[in-house]
Order: sequence, then C-alpha cells, then structure tokens
Amino acid sequence: MPAEWEPQDAIMLAWPHHETDWSYMLDEAQTCFKEVSRAVVSEMRLIVIAPDVDDVKRQLRNIPNNDRIVYQEIATNDTWARDFGPISVIDGDKRLMLDFKFNAWGLKFAACHDNMICHKMSQNGIFNADFINCQDFVLEGGSIESDGRGTILTTCQCLLSPNRNRHLNKQQIEDVLMSRLGAKKVLWLNSGELSGDDTDAHIDTLARLAPGNTILYVKCDNPTDEQYASLQHMEQELKSMTNAQGEPFTLVPLPCPSPIHDKENNRLPATYANFLITNSQVLVPIYNQPENDKLALDTISQVFPDRSIVGIDCNSLIQQHGSLHCITMQIPKNFLKILE
Repeated sequence: MPAEWEPQDAIMLAWPHHETDWSYMLDEAQTCFKEVSRAVVSEMRLIVIAPDVDDVKRQLRNIPNNDRIVYQEIATNDTWARDFGPISVIDGDKRLMLDFKFNAWGLKFAACHDNMICHKMSQNGIFNADFINCQDFVLEGGSIESDGRGTILTTCQCLLSPNRNRHLNKQQIEDVLMSRLGAKKVLWLNSGELSGDDTDAHIDTLARLAPGNTILYVKCDNPTDEQYASLQHMEQELKSMTNAQGEPFTLVPLPCPSPIHDKENNRLPATYANFLITNSQVLVPIYNQPENDKLALDTISQVFPDRSIVGIDCNSLIQQHGSLHCITMQIPKNFLKILE
C-alpha cells in the first residue's frame, strides 16, 4: 500500500447534498468542499462523486482549473470518501484497487449506497487498475496508515470492534492486512481516542505516518482535559514502536485544538492530524483558533518542507464529527484512467 505522500493522479470527493446529514447546514458544508476542490485542482485532477453532477458543476463553474474535475454520477448516503473509497495497492507490476466492505463504522448509519461506490466507479471504467472485491472484510481507509515500506499503523479499538469483523480475532485481522495490503508489520495502538469520535478511534484523527520515518501525533498537555490520559498513553506507545525495518520513529507532536462543541454542548473530535497530503501541498484543517492553527501549520511545514501548507477552515466539517482527511481519498499515480 503506497504512502499518501507518494505521487498521485487525483483526489476523490463525494459531494454533500440534501439527502446527506449535511442538509441542515448544506451551504456551509458545500463552501468547505469548494475550498478543498479549489486547492486540489490548482495542481491535479479531482474526482467528484454525486447523485446529480449537473448541480455540482454549477457550484464549481467559477473555480479556476475546473476542467481538471472528473465527475461520476453515483448515488451516495454521505460524504466520507476516506472510508468507502478504494484502497490502492501495488503488487509488483500490478496495480490493484481493493473494495473493502463499508458498514458505516460498525453499523452506526446507513451505507447501502456508499458501499457500492467503488464497484460503480469500476464499472464506469475510471480505474487503470485491477478491481478486487474484498467485501468479505470490513475496513475503512481512515483506520489505517501506510509508510509505503511495509508498515501499517492502526488502532485496536477500531479494527477489533465487534460490529466490523466479529468472526476474526486480532491475529486473523492482522493476517488480512498483511496479505491484502502487502504489510510486513502491523502496529496496533491500544490507547488514544478523541471525545465525540464516532469512528471508534480512526488512526487518521490521532497519528499520521510521514516521510523520514516520522509520526505526527496529537499531544495533550492539559491534565484537566478529558482526553489527556488516553493521549498520554498513546504517546508512550508510539515511543516504543519501530517500523518494518526495525527503526524507531521520529515523533512530532501536534497541538490539540481548544474544545469545540455542537449546539447540544457535546464535544466534537477536532484534530489537526486529519490533514491531506497531495503532490505539492498539505491541506490542513484549521478551526479559527489563531495560536493553535499557526502552531499546527508551522509543525506540519517542518515535516513537509517540499510542500505548500494550506489551511482549510473545517469548522463546518467537524459539526458532523469529521474533518478534511475524512472527506477525501487519494488515487495514486497511474491508477486513474482519464475518460474523455
């Protein structure tokens, strides 16, 4: 499984519409999606999935480079492309698109349309890769991180959730990751979870693999924060880990955003770890918190000195318990067939 920072053909989005959970705040959500789209098409292709592509074309008609957008008219339940999008794998000289089962984070929500999106994209002939049906195994893209060298980082809470692959034990699940993703070593975090997270501790909210055998991770320094103990334990676990080559990681802490709450005063899982790496940029969620936002952007810039760091206001996205990485999925170089 390639690392996210390896060359890409495109970024995939599933557009928010009136039948999604965004209906009550659709304008705010679509504004954020437009900003992500604008940033992506400044350098590369963008795949937009929507049940009504003409409507999205109208919304994006004035952004520069909109001729780089590839539209796919497909029914969707929601917009979390990271978790129902295809998992790309390179096997020698073969390119594989793996379609794992998506059951909406352990049967929490409807997923009848989203679980079919990869299959329908394949039927449309958009992939320049062999399409592999992996619907016998539940796996979300946000639950795994790859360094492109055989290391997979994940969390026990998510992958061992009984509502995902109840019939498999930890070793059997690890065997699936190793055989299908080409992993040589699977690293399991036992600790770490953000308040309000309904993904069961997706790794892309907590700790991200980065070039130079680096891990960017959420660090909490406030002992009164309800997340403090869990994130402190996670930090200790990360310090003890080594990659598939037996090398320890360089750990780079990211700040915790100040608590953000919904209208019912429930804390939301805001995180700076939910960034997206593209060919020449890193798109970073920010939350109108000048000091924390700047520290997060500066920290990520140090880890990705060869890329532009672009902050995207994700206060709208966090209202539905997700952020920037959650709504996107990268398609690696030579995996996309350009349709005329």
